Amino acid sequence: MSLIVQLLVFITTFLVMEFMAWFTHKYVMHGFLWSIHRDHHKKNHKSWFERNDLFFIFYAVVSAGCVILWGEYQFTPGLAIGLGIFAYGLAYFFVHDIFIHQRFKLWRNANNRYARGVRRAHKMHHKHLDKAHGECFGMLWVPMKYFK
Repeated sequence: MSLIVQLLVFITTFLVMEFMAWFTHKYVMHGFLWSIHRDHHKKNHKSWFERNDLFFIFYAVVSAGCVILWGEYQFTPGLAIGLGIFAYGLAYFFVHDIFIHQRFKLWRNANNRYARGVRRAHKMHHKHLDKAHGECFGMLWVPMKYFK
């Protein structure tokens, strides 16, 4: 598989992960696995870790599985898919966990249009503390109404 094709698979995977994050959040996290995601909306614990972090582990296993399929079973696009999932997860961690939720105290003073829009959209999502009515947005896709 050529480098160009590998890059296209990587980029496509990264973009598909934006859909997967939205879909998983709306229909799985705010659906049948709300019991795991709930502590992300209702902080009733003192731990830095949340049960919600299990979703990160799931995607890490999928990413690693793709790389293993590439290395052990010659599944040619496995590396590009695994790295695409990893890159999206890393970007999501930086935007969601570090920038928005400040799990590490970085980028507190970021105040550009994108930063304000993403924070505003996420705040709208978190205004609902229950399973229902949680607007879900992606990391890259945020409705323009939040970019005032």
